[in-house]
Amino acid sequence: MTTEEKLAQLYGLWAGASADGAEVAPHQHDMDAPPALSDLLPHGLGQVTRPFGTVPVDPALGALSLMRTQERVVAAGRFGIPAMAHDECLAGFAAWGATTYPVPLSWGASFDPELVREMAAAIGRDMRSVGLHQGLAPVLDVVRDARWGRVEETIGEDPYLIGTLATAYVRGLESAGVVATLKHFAGYSASRGGRNLAPVGMGPRELADVVLPPFEMAVREGGVRSVMSAYNDIDGVPCAADEGLLTELLRDAWGFEGTVVADYFGIAFLRTLHGVAGDWAQAATAALTAGVDVELPTVKTFGQPLRDAIAEGRLPLGAVDRAVRRVLTQKAGLGLLDPEWSARPAALAGADLADTERLRGTVTLDSPAHRDISRRLAERAVILLRNDGTLPLCGRTEDADADAGVGSGVGSGVGSGVVVGPDGVAGLDVVAGPDAVAGPDAVAGPARIALIGPQAEAPTAVLGCYSFPVHVGPQHPGVPAGVELPTLRAALAAEFPASEIVTVAGTGVDGPAPAEGFGAAVEAARAADVVVVALGDRAGLFGRGTSGEGCDAETLDLPGAQGPLLDAVLDAVRDTGTRVVVTLLAGRPYVLGRAVTEAGAIVQAFFPGQEGAPAVAGVLSGRINPSGRLPVSVPRLPGAQPSTYLAAPLARASEVSSIDPTPAFGFGHGLTYTTFAWSELTTGDPRPATDGAAELSLTVTNTGGRAGAEVVQLYLHDPVASAVQPEQRLIGYVRLPLEAGERARVTVTVPADLASFTGRDGRRTVEPGALELRLAASSTEVRLTAGFTLTGPVRYVDHTRALHATFAVRRSPATDR
Repeated sequence: MTTEEKLAQLYGLWAGASADGAEVAPHQHDMDAPPALSDLLPHGLGQVTRPFGTVPVDPALGALSLMRTQERVVAAGRFGIPAMAHDECLAGFAAWGATTYPVPLSWGASFDPELVREMAAAIGRDMRSVGLHQGLAPVLDVVRDARWGRVEETIGEDPYLIGTLATAYVRGLESAGVVATLKHFAGYSASRGGRNLAPVGMGPRELADVVLPPFEMAVREGGVRSVMSAYNDIDGVPCAADEGLLTELLRDAWGFEGTVVADYFGIAFLRTLHGVAGDWAQAATAALTAGVDVELPTVKTFGQPLRDAIAEGRLPLGAVDRAVRRVLTQKAGLGLLDPEWSARPAALAGADLADTERLRGTVTLDSPAHRDISRRLAERAVILLRNDGTLPLCGRTEDADADAGVGSGVGSGVGSGVVVGPDGVAGLDVVAGPDAVAGPDAVAGPARIALIGPQAEAPTAVLGCYSFPVHVGPQHPGVPAGVELPTLRAALAAEFPASEIVTVAGTGVDGPAPAEGFGAAVEAARAADVVVVALGDRAGLFGRGTSGEGCDAETLDLPGAQGPLLDAVLDAVRDTGTRVVVTLLAGRPYVLGRAVTEAGAIVQAFFPGQEGAPAVAGVLSGRINPSGRLPVSVPRLPGAQPSTYLAAPLARASEVSSIDPTPAFGFGHGLTYTTFAWSELTTGDPRPATDGAAELSLTVTNTGGRAGAEVVQLYLHDPVASAVQPEQRLIGYVRLPLEAGERARVTVTVPADLASFTGRDGRRTVEPGALELRLAASSTEVRLTAGFTLTGPVRYVDHTRALHATFAVRRSPATDR
């Protein structure tokens, strides 16, 4: 291959992007006009960027367009090498008309790796069917400050939870033949002040023990084939130019063999934002030398600047050959270099490609099966934070539990009206269809429900910023969303068909309090039997929302006037006895003030996707027994950040600081409509060796009247260590669905490797000494504890160490008790 042909494999082309207009992302303005495809050929092309996720396009026509592009690429090049095509897939395939799933923070709330794997496999199958090869997900950033706008994109604040769920997602996507991409490597979420694309100043132990473990797990166990370098620097070294991170650790230590791709414009940022490169050639040379193989989203520095660096002797051609070899190896693994490869994707098999009008609408990316996955994940991710007996609002028979396998009967029935956009693309309007019915076990709900708040009638209140209707939709206001988005108002009407529902917005998501005050909201609250307050976020990009990329928060007070609105409602019903249920459709946790003690119930859902509103309504009625658990702590004070549970003893409340970071609700917290008893703790050898394992067993019994799911969480407390340790950290968990009266004997084997940490000398160490294993319902609710003492010499472990405790579950039905 010539130098030009080699370099052509190392960059993408974002043909649909524009550097013009107020709606484009920051720094996209700095992008050179995308070259025409014909200008890049016949040298070839490495990547096609976001062919579905840039503008609304009918899926069949998008697949046809991508097919024609691939045919041109293959026909023009000497070697006939197709391009890889990638798109976003964080909360579902980011294409018009594709199923929208709960955001990753809701994956964390589910504590359900198998369901996340199932979701990712479904996403991958859709992507591969239309000709895509790579998905830019999952996000493995660990939440260190909830003010960061991209909290919704993360799985939570705990490395182990993130690692297990992200690895499950990788396995699912890769099982469909789509390359998963870990992002953002590494430390992006640990920025000072919770600001997007900002400096990171963490020490080496925080990096090694908190930030890196999820990536290590996904590399070792997920079979991932791509990693995306992060925008940030760590202590002055930009990740995109960090050879120690991208080569010595990722490849040499962990054994990663795939490709490293740059986050969009990230190589150019070495010059424009970081100031470590004096020109484009220097930026390109630094990134390629460090281990970045592919420049995304489009060619900027890996074209002529890189050719200049080679010609001037600033970059050895061997560095280019190394990257090209990785890219071509990946293409070969995808079958793109096979003699029988065809540009025609599976979705167009047998279709008449000459008649594009008849082709329109023939490819479905929002099947009933995929909506069912979205529904199940949404239902398992809803978290009941507080309940004084107010919920459920309806009586239910014990078999009406979605977690036990009973369908909702609601999610597909709301929003059935089909409309056609001005471009001729069919979409789904947001209406209440006549087939929207409550579940079969409904008992009459409240006679009059006051639904108050800005999230009551907002169709996109359930979507995160990387879902297509939010990420791209606002730039095309005349085009329908493409999927059903039942509002909370419509979902409640379906769930409580006999109830009168009075809806008052009261305020906007982030606007000021209305000039006339909250009079209508207060009046509706006083006249109701139950008040449902619908609060939360509006997802957006770069300041156009209250949550999402570039939408960082100064404090964790509810946005706009939502806090005062909530207080006004609580004041209005203080003397009436009217029950108040606070619901949150949000992308991050917020301070809830008086509601923590005065509201009858609080229900949290983190952007739960298109089936999310029916899931919340089902929890309110009791059709769904909530089983979600907090993947992030809910703060008690708006400025007490960071408030992650994964903190050293000095980070706790003390008598020498006036700031109390104690959360209102801790990591792992979540209530249900049944009760569970934990008992019969037994332990194995109390003095296992530093190369051995501890063993403990307990019995969990569903002592309530209906089926439900308990999440047994295992925490490790190391009271004395040579380097400061967090008070406790999650090292394992198991989700236990149990029928009423059913019990399970759970045996946990804990390798001593899980007690390892990065010592003062930088090596990962297992030290002898006392440990405490805590079996808990949350980080703030320990049920059973067992003490062990590790014996023997200090051990040093590496990336081959054990990463998991093993859980063996033996069930006993109620009749055997």
